[in-house]
Amino acid sequence: MQRMRRKPNQIAAILCGVCILMAAPVTADEAAPARLDPELGQLSDDGKIRWFDIRHLGLEGQGWQQTKAPFDRLPAKAEGVVRPPVWSLSRHSAGICARFATDATTILAKWTLTSANLAMPHMPATGVSGLDLYVKTPNGRWRWVANGRPSKQTNQVRLLTGIPAGTHEYCLYLPLYNGVSAVEIGLPQDAPLSPLPRGQGNDRPIVFYGTSITHGGCASRPGMVHTSILGRRLGRPVINLGFSGNGTMDLEIGQLLGELDAAVYVIDCLPNMVAAQVRERVQPLVTRIREARPDVPIILAEDRTYSNSFFVASKQKRHDESRAALRESFEELTQAGVKKLFYLEGAGQLGDDGEATVDSSHPTDLGFMRMADAFEPVVRAALAASP
Repeated sequence: MQRMRRKPNQIAAILCGVCILMAAPVTADEAAPARLDPELGQLSDDGKIRWFDIRHLGLEGQGWQQTKAPFDRLPAKAEGVVRPPVWSLSRHSAGICARFATDATTILAKWTLTSANLAMPHMPATGVSGLDLYVKTPNGRWRWVANGRPSKQTNQVRLLTGIPAGTHEYCLYLPLYNGVSAVEIGLPQDAPLSPLPRGQGNDRPIVFYGTSITHGGCASRPGMVHTSILGRRLGRPVINLGFSGNGTMDLEIGQLLGELDAAVYVIDCLPNMVAAQVRERVQPLVTRIREARPDVPIILAEDRTYSNSFFVASKQKRHDESRAALRESFEELTQAGVKKLFYLEGAGQLGDDGEATVDSSHPTDLGFMRMADAFEPVVRAALAASP
C-alpha cells in the first residue's frame, strides 16, 4: 500500500519559468527515423503538396488495433458488450495522437469529423473538434505551436509555416469530443515524413478510465487535457478512456482494461458516482483488473472538488460521502493483500480560488494544468513501482 498527498500547486511558478525556445532539430548523431515512402502520399492537384494519411505514422493512445472504425477508442468486439452510451462515446478520438519528424517548412492538415456538431455550449470547437500540434524543444520539452480550427465537417488548414531549418519532432492530437473518419498531414511535395515509434522502454501506456473530465471537458484544445499534459511531461503514451457521464466503474470496462499492457492504471470515476455505487463497484473492478494484471499499479483517484461546493452544501456532502466510500474500499483492498494500490486525494486538485472551471465541475485549461500538477507525483510513484 502506498498513499500519496498532492504537493502544493505550483502553476504560477511553472508559468513564470517558461521561456520561449526554438524547436529542437534532430542532431546528426541521433539515429535518423525511417522515412515514409513518398508513394504512400497523394499529390495535390497542383503538385505542390503531398498528403499522407496519419495512420501511416502509427496512432498513439489507441489501445486496440481491431476497431470498427480507424480512430475508435474501444475494440469492435466491445459493441453490444459495454453500455450503448459508452460505445457511442468511444467513437470520439480523445487522447489519440500521431508523432512524426520532418524538415518541412510548412505543415498542413485535413480532417473529416463524424459529427457536424463542432462545439458545445461550454466547450469551444477547437477542443471538441479541432487538431493540436506540439513540437519538441532543445531541452526535450513539448511546446504548443499550432491548432487546426474547425469550421465545418471537413476541414483543410495550414497549421504552420516559416518553420526554422532542420528536422523537428511533432505530436498532433486529434479531437476530444468528436470522432474523425480521416486525418491527413500535408507537406511540400519533396519534404520527408517519418513516424516516431516509442523507444527506450517507455512504450507501455498510462491508462486512464474516467468521466467527462478525463474525456477532455472542457479543454480549449486537445493537448490541454491533464492526461495529455502528463503524457508529455512523463514521456509516456497515454490511453484516454474517459466517457462523458458514463465513467461508472463498469465491470465490462474492467475486463477490457485488463487486456491492455499498461504501465499504470488510473481510475477516476467519482464525478459520475454516488457513495453507494462506489462501495459496490470499486472492489470488483480492481479485482477484475488484478486477475489479468497482478503486478501493474492502480491509482484510485478522488473526484476534483466542485468550485462552488463551499457555498452549495449538497455538493460538499456528495464529495464527503463518495470520498469516504472510496477510501474505505481502498483500505479494505490493501488489508486484503492487494498490492501496488495508490490513492490520490481530490481536495485541491483545481486549486482553492474557484477560478479553474467553466461550470463548477469541468476544468478550464488552468484547471487541467492544476490537475496535472496534482496527478504527476502520484503517477510518477506508481510508474516507479511498475514491473
